Amino acid sequence: MASCQRGCAPIVRLCQKVNRLKTLEDDMMATSLKRCLNTLDLTLMGVGGMVGSGLYVLTGTVAKNMVGPAVILSFAIAGFASLLSALCYAEFGARIPKTGSAYMFTYVSVGEVWAFLIGWNVVLENMIGGAATARAWSGYLDSVFNHAIQNYTESHIMSWNVPFLAHYPDLLAAGILLVASLFISFGVQVSSYLNHIFSLISMCVIVFVLVFGFMLAEPANWSPKEGGFAPFGLSGILAGSASCFYAFVGFDVIASSSEEAKNPQKAIPIATAVSLALAATAYILVSTVLTLIVPWYSLDPDSALSDAFFRRGYSWAGLIVVIGSLCAMSTVLLCNLYSLPRIIYAMAEDGLFFSFFARVNPVTKVPVNAILVFGFFMSIIALIFDLQALVQFLSIGTLLAYTFVAASVIVLRFQPEKATVKNGISPNANAEPSPAPSESQTFKEDSGELKQYESFSDKLQLVERTKVKERRAAGQLKACYEPYLGRFVGDFEPGEVVAFCVLILLVSAASLSAVLTFGNQPLELPLWSFSMLIVIFSLAFVISLALIWAHEPQKDTKTFQVPLVPLIPGASILVNVFLMMKFSAMTWIRFAVWIGIGLVVYFGYGIWHSKEGRRELHTTDMAARYVVLPSGSLVETVQSVQPDGQVEPSGPHVNTGGEFEEKR
Repeated sequence: MASCQRGCAPIVRLCQKVNRLKTLEDDMMATSLKRCLNTLDLTLMGVGGMVGSGLYVLTGTVAKNMVGPAVILSFAIAGFASLLSALCYAEFGARIPKTGSAYMFTYVSVGEVWAFLIGWNVVLENMIGGAATARAWSGYLDSVFNHAIQNYTESHIMSWNVPFLAHYPDLLAAGILLVASLFISFGVQVSSYLNHIFSLISMCVIVFVLVFGFMLAEPANWSPKEGGFAPFGLSGILAGSASCFYAFVGFDVIASSSEEAKNPQKAIPIATAVSLALAATAYILVSTVLTLIVPWYSLDPDSALSDAFFRRGYSWAGLIVVIGSLCAMSTVLLCNLYSLPRIIYAMAEDGLFFSFFARVNPVTKVPVNAILVFGFFMSIIALIFDLQALVQFLSIGTLLAYTFVAASVIVLRFQPEKATVKNGISPNANAEPSPAPSESQTFKEDSGELKQYESFSDKLQLVERTKVKERRAAGQLKACYEPYLGRFVGDFEPGEVVAFCVLILLVSAASLSAVLTFGNQPLELPLWSFSMLIVIFSLAFVISLALIWAHEPQKDTKTFQVPLVPLIPGASILVNVFLMMKFSAMTWIRFAVWIGIGLVVYFGYGIWHSKEGRRELHTTDMAARYVVLPSGSLVETVQSVQPDGQVEPSGPHVNTGGEFEEKR
């Protein structure tokens, strides 16, 4: 048995290391960055991150190939699904106003290695997203000049025919990224001003499109003669919703900006809600106008909105739309270049990534090294890669981040309050033990008044009320459920049952989504087994939610909190996992390769340089306790406090009036 325990000890220590949580500082507003963003700045960032190429390109593609005029319903469903994730981001951004977005949220609630992998995927998401936007920007501008830039590059510079690579190097897209990175490095206020300018121009163009578009609208384009409102039926609407979901992924730039917000507790939730509402409204109304101006089946997937005005004979209006589309895509580009270096900075600041990227310019107060290096990498991706093959790769990482953030909301909401630890020492570590209460001890009630309890019955009632309060602490069973569930889960520590239920929630959501996606066609399961699996995994999902609901949540109402926890985060987990199951096997293989590279970086560098690891080493400092012997000597009993809380004596030191001398 002893040899087995010794053999398992390294594995246990490794698990403790990779699952350690981030310790937050006492002053959450302290930062080396500059807090200068207000609610309007954050709202425009959110709108800029969402309303870009999706509005000018995605609407036409989804309407023509998947949904028809019912694309407006697809955007409404996708907007509601995005709202579930946005609420989770808003709670964390207000509660933990630190840069890092999904990475930081996972680190404080789930564990270190999971946080690193989420951050690793968010890095890829922003790199591919920025490169794709740059190529869309150059392609949209090139289409105005009848693809003259592409033809010149292929004829006079170079072209190739290699799988996963573009047919020609997009020099314009790479140049745009380098110039934008230079502007971002000047400081957050410069990038905020640029975002304001481009966002306002884009919003003005959208208003023009709506007003002039409704003047040109022909309701006959929705008539049965033209295919009707929903020519692809309900299945087409749902399939379109999965594609439209990715039009709203830019809202996480608001959470990434929380460490540079003046009042994040108030600004983050408001900016998230307002920007998502504006983006959803813009997508729905523009889709309505687009399918009413021209028949849905005649749309140009590459430049649907401008082409619609060109075909109606209003070329000047089409040029205005081109200007609006370039400004909208510029805001998305700025948001990607803004978010990416801050994720890198947060990981490097925690010691999980190379410390070179944690340096902040003393003048501009931005992580210049991260901006310039990863802006260069992003330009290389835009220069040579065929980004159409990487779009799904981008989406799977985004959905994984959304899933972990939703799970983190549940875990953190039902986590018991912990005593503040500073420099590895609890503030009460050296406090004298409280004396036993006397019969006439003074007690303080919740009202704040002092009252003398002299009778035994009064004190007994106070003790009973105190027990009820203790039983209703965060992470424990609610009082009304304790008689029924206490015998099953009463022996667990507060928060342990909730954490286990969240794990069951993730597993059952993945299993249910896999059965619904693959049960009929690829696996060809019999009807009885298909139905039985659906019932089993659905019950596991619902029971896990119910068991979480039976526990007492934290009552902190100082910052924004997601309503109806765990229902809303649970629904977000189910939606995100279901959409992840829609990706191809090749996408999952690429994703596994990227995760493998991330694990090499973490175990090769991050786990050895983690600040949380160094903090744990600091807590192993020696704590002394002195005892007076009958001879008058003073004995110092030295104890080693281990990271797991265990205390190991290392031997007494005797003081005979001079120096301490260790007895060996």
